Amino acid sequence: MEKVLPFLMFQDGKAEEAMNFYTSLIEDSRITEVVRYGPNEAGEEGTVMQATFTLKGQEFMCIDSNVKHQFSFTPSFSIFVTCTTEEELDHVYQKLNEDGQALMPLDNYGFSKKFGWVNDRFGVSWQVNLPK
Repeated sequence: MEKVLPFLMFQDGKAEEAMNFYTSLIEDSRITEVVRYGPNEAGEEGTVMQATFTLKGQEFMCIDSNVKHQFSFTPSFSIFVTCTTEEELDHVYQKLNEDGQALMPLDNYGFSKKFGWVNDRFGVSWQVNLPK
């Protein structure tokens, strides 16, 4: 076995926009590879056939699906971010929540100093946490 990666399948050509957003929001992150559909290939030309990016050292893979599916992302799988300051947590949560959906608003739920859970505008679920 070579490696195990979280894999994000985007609809409607949103993979590149999502990668750019995530890597701009989380420090020490970058897009590492993008392979695009070309002319006369299965997907829309220029969209992401396959890409990899890292968020704070965690590698992800993503695609723009060229097939419309009856499913999307679900909050049962989420990206968990541990923040070091309240300001950082507030910033990340606010940016992820723009045009998204708050599942658990920022608050002290007893298991951490401050916590929030949100589906971002792409449908990806994030938990942001400031430990006690």
